[in-house]
Amino acid sequence: MSSLPALGALDRTQGFPVLTSAQINRVRPGSKLREVKLGEILFEPGDTAVPFFILLSGSMEIVQPDPWGEHPVTTHGPGEFTGEIAMISGQRCLVRGRVTEAGEFLELSGEGLRSLVASDAELSEIFMRAFILRRLALISHGYGNLILMGSRHCANTLRLREFLGRNGYPYTYVDLDTDKTSQELLDRFEVKTEEVPVVVCNGQTVLRNPSIPRLADCLGLNVSIDPSQVRDVIIVGAGPAGLAAAVYAASEGLNTLLIETESPGGQAGSSSKIENYLGFPTGVSGQELASRSITQAQKFGAKMMVAHKAVHLHCDHRPYGVALDNGNILSARVIVISTGAQYNKPPLYNLSNFEGRGIYYGATYMESQLCAGEEVVVVGGGNSAGQAAVYLAQSARKVHLLIRSAGLSETMSRYLIQRITHNPSIEMHFKTEIVALQGNAELEQVSWIDRVTGETSTHEIRHLFIMAGASPRTDWLRGCIALDDKGFILTGRDLNSSSAPGRPLAWALTRAPQMLETSLPGVFAVGDVRSGNIKRVASAVGEGAIAIQLVHRALAEF
Repeated sequence: MSSLPALGALDRTQGFPVLTSAQINRVRPGSKLREVKLGEILFEPGDTAVPFFILLSGSMEIVQPDPWGEHPVTTHGPGEFTGEIAMISGQRCLVRGRVTEAGEFLELSGEGLRSLVASDAELSEIFMRAFILRRLALISHGYGNLILMGSRHCANTLRLREFLGRNGYPYTYVDLDTDKTSQELLDRFEVKTEEVPVVVCNGQTVLRNPSIPRLADCLGLNVSIDPSQVRDVIIVGAGPAGLAAAVYAASEGLNTLLIETESPGGQAGSSSKIENYLGFPTGVSGQELASRSITQAQKFGAKMMVAHKAVHLHCDHRPYGVALDNGNILSARVIVISTGAQYNKPPLYNLSNFEGRGIYYGATYMESQLCAGEEVVVVGGGNSAGQAAVYLAQSARKVHLLIRSAGLSETMSRYLIQRITHNPSIEMHFKTEIVALQGNAELEQVSWIDRVTGETSTHEIRHLFIMAGASPRTDWLRGCIALDDKGFILTGRDLNSSSAPGRPLAWALTRAPQMLETSLPGVFAVGDVRSGNIKRVASAVGEGAIAIQLVHRALAEF
């Protein structure tokens, strides 16, 4: 057996394990025996509902086809099994499976595999660990059904790469700044600058500067989702609160759908390292936490729709309907809203000109590569800004941390304050705000004002990270749900307070609203979008878990 070179010796053992006879026998009841012939192709990139195979005899190879041929990925022999994360998520297959020696395979449907994973703890651990390691190896080698041709100086290229990276989707990246042959190819086909990046999807479809929804649809990221189905619960927003709700809802047998506009993790997903989250003494990146949570939710049967936005809540009758930007309306008996909050943008007339061209709203490995050895600015006084400053200081020459207030003690965790204070590469500027941006195609200069002295200074800085303040994502709920004066969702006892201006709906039931319930019975709010929420990952996860207990009560009333 050969395997992906990205896996070390230990990881190869766990990523490509050989099942024992006893373990194979536990799979037999739900599977069927299939005789395979030499050269038979069992699955292709883009296929849906691909079966799960365990080899009893014979062998097969896994390859990644592209326009230039095939790349060998791995081979399987007796006792081994096929598949990776797409088997659990229900997304399209990424590779080709070809029989290289005739034999007998056990064949299990995707639904049968998910049932087995939910009921057999030992096999669940073996399969999930292998699937995760295989997906990581595919990502590290770019073995996917997507080729992305773009430039590091192109905002739309960064946008697509961030989307693919945060959703854990493998792809091959061609840098047009260094690969002159590819640039000449695009020139020959008269691809204009505004049409970059160019994406080759599934080896067939060519997309010029696609939107995120267009890319997601081409890749079939939502192909397993039936829009006509009425679900027990729809969770809108895949931040820590929404992810926790999805895990608990699905694990307790509820028909669960999670909707995410961009990428799982929310604001926490863009954090380089979260060090005060329970159970991770050395810290965990927001992306890693989100990725593990998604896999966990899908393991229990939750479905996830990505790259489509909720634009309206149909709240006049139950089941409620969540209208999406693509025109679909998804129905559910209960709704959990976890859309979180978005960073506030400073009122600068040319801010949008530099978004993705020097201005960023997250500090991940990708952004840190762009500003290695340079001076950068981080705006904000909360934990996300502090984590970004500490992380960027590892690669940047200097980090300027701009804070509107006079101190950090009320807005940032103590451990972060200590890290920042003792880091010689970080300089804090209190009572300071950005007042101007300059540049042509990209950001070149940043000006800020010291509100204490009144002095304005201009600096040759090409990278600005904005993580200041937050506004709730609740515009799509107006007219249906009571909000506070800042637009956050009122829940539970707060619905009776005087801070609920102009409640659009009176409480319709004889019982009182439950703890996380909104003014609309059977609709709950968790995480940063909820009025009075504590802005911490752990509290968001706790609210998501608690909400599902309340969801069961609401379903019993329906």
